[in-house]
Amino acid sequence: MKKLILIAVIVTGIVAVGWEAHRRIVASGDTEKPNRSVAVAVEVQPVREGMIRDIGVFSGSLVPRSLFVVASKATGWLRKLFVDIGDPVTRNEVIAVLDDEQFIRQVEQAQAELQVAKANAENGASALDLAKREYERVTALREKQIASVAEMDAAAAQFNASQTQMKVTLAQVAQKEAALEAAKLQLSYTQVRAFWEAGDPNRVVGERFVDEGALVQINQPIVSILENNPLVAVVFVIERDYPKIQIGQQVMITTDAFPGQTFAGHIQRIAPLIREASRQARVEIEVPNPGYLLKPGMFIRAQVEFATHQNATLVPFSALVRRSEQEGVFLVEETAPAAPSPPAPERTSQGPAFQVRFVPVTIGIVNRDVVEVVEPEISGSVVTLGNHLLEDGSRVTLPQHRTAGTEQESTPSGSTDGSGSVRQGGGQ
Repeated sequence: MKKLILIAVIVTGIVAVGWEAHRRIVASGDTEKPNRSVAVAVEVQPVREGMIRDIGVFSGSLVPRSLFVVASKATGWLRKLFVDIGDPVTRNEVIAVLDDEQFIRQVEQAQAELQVAKANAENGASALDLAKREYERVTALREKQIASVAEMDAAAAQFNASQTQMKVTLAQVAQKEAALEAAKLQLSYTQVRAFWEAGDPNRVVGERFVDEGALVQINQPIVSILENNPLVAVVFVIERDYPKIQIGQQVMITTDAFPGQTFAGHIQRIAPLIREASRQARVEIEVPNPGYLLKPGMFIRAQVEFATHQNATLVPFSALVRRSEQEGVFLVEETAPAAPSPPAPERTSQGPAFQVRFVPVTIGIVNRDVVEVVEPEISGSVVTLGNHLLEDGSRVTLPQHRTAGTEQESTPSGSTDGSGSVRQGGGQ
């Protein structure tokens, strides 16, 4: 029993000591609130007016405007292949020849069968003419009551049979003529041509799929033909930038193959849907390629200028802060000097004290260096370094070598030279 009482007393003492320590810690924390009378050393830059551009940058690949495969329409040995990879090709040019001996024999056979059919047609015409005259003669005799009815019927039957036979022989002639045309068409298939209608009449061979001497089957690819002037740059635009894309917008294309060189193009097609998986839409940009420098498959970057604002109110991006769920900047305002603090060697280089005012802002175009302030109208200088330590009404000091009057040398690059906001788009 005594042991239990002793343990209870010890526990009670520990709890009391802990509570007292907690109370002192809380009290100490309450007394260590920020003291606005202590000036915070900061850096500032002036609010300026200038031009700012909203530029979207997207990555993608070049594809040919037209790409098709030339295949054989007949089966045979590939006797000759006239083109290879990279060779130019013109419209309706013969690029390959198949062994045509079998097809020549088929044409000759069809011609012979046509001659037979025509000869039969001539015989049928002669027989029809003879039967017609006999029918007319018997008809005349019957009118004079010289020929009998049986002779009249026999002549009429023979005439009708000759007419029917003539129709059959003429149909056979037409059939043999069609067979001859089909044989000639099959013979023409031994000359494989690259044919297209619209677009550039001069194109190039992209790939070769067979070699000379190979047995080519019907519809077997031989070469691929592509159009590389103009080319099409395919990029994918995120949902945020999709409303800004318009058909006809000018685009500047750059590629690692030609550093420092740009190629102009324009947006030709915009997909009417956004892919659910990636939340991106396909955009096709037509890029003229008269010198054939660009090649299909190259990785490219496309820059699209969405908007340009002249005489915009600009502040450095580093000036933006959030306070009470609002985005804004700290404007520097000169105020009366505070009561002197105890001298400290490290404070001798500081300038006079100033006061800051937090101003909520509505921003427009944003890039990595500069931000457009749409509302409200502001002027003066904003804090760019040390603003994370500030609250509305905080006192600040500025380095002697950087004051609001000489701050023009510290303006951020890119705000008045046409810099734009960067949008990263997905590649193919």
